[in-house]
Amino acid sequence: MTNGSEAERRSREVENLRAVYQSLQHPEAQARTRQSHRGKAAAGVAVAGLLFLLGKAKFLGFLAGVLKFKTLATMLLSIGAYAIEWGWLFALGFVLLMFVHEMGHAIAMRAEGIPAGAPVFIPFVGAFIAMHGQPRDAAVEARVAIAGPVVGSLAAWAVLGAGLALEQRLLLALGHTAVLLNLFNLVPVPPLDGGRIAGAFTRTYWVIGYALGIVALLVTWSPLLLIVLVVGLWTLVQRWRNPVPGYDSLPPRQRTLIALAYAVLVTGLVATLSVGS
Repeated sequence: MTNGSEAERRSREVENLRAVYQSLQHPEAQARTRQSHRGKAAAGVAVAGLLFLLGKAKFLGFLAGVLKFKTLATMLLSIGAYAIEWGWLFALGFVLLMFVHEMGHAIAMRAEGIPAGAPVFIPFVGAFIAMHGQPRDAAVEARVAIAGPVVGSLAAWAVLGAGLALEQRLLLALGHTAVLLNLFNLVPVPPLDGGRIAGAFTRTYWVIGYALGIVALLVTWSPLLLIVLVVGLWTLVQRWRNPVPGYDSLPPRQRTLIALAYAVLVTGLVATLSVGS
């Protein structure tokens, strides 16, 4: 019995030594196993956090409702078209900044109770979001119209500021381009945002806005602006000949506030055109 017990004890010692030796021979494998377990745990926490946010954030649900197939398809088409001219990074940033601009309109429509379509992007023309409902009056239309340039300008200034702080020429170029894009949209001629904002003013301002659009055309010789002016002229004539009763009847204070907001936004964009250039 003693010899048997001694033999078993030595056998267990040999097995233990063999296990220790094998562990010393493969430390990398064990390290990879531990890292794999930690990675899986971290991934599980990240997924759980993401699911929590998706379940709680109402805005993400709203964003998912807005992002339809045609939005993603036309975004990708636009990115590809712009990338041919300016490269992938600039194209991606430019389209995302346009998307932010359109989200400003979508959020304003939601706040005003107006059904909104999905954003659609047209290469070298821009983007638009359809309004599936009639605004109650010219003030509502102006608030929806100015929301896009306000949100878009904030995004443009943020990118421009990041470019200055990080000394990144790509961000500076994107910021300046977005500033120009929002400023162009504020030309007071329908169907641009500026024309819809000017609709809250008196008819005299409609004529002044169209005259400013002609001046901008003479300065830029933009084919796109020419198309806008042609469409805008037809819109102005129709609105002048067939007014909706009470649609343009706004209190003077409301007109003044809209005009001030428009003037401040245009002034801010013009002031930042040369920043960092």
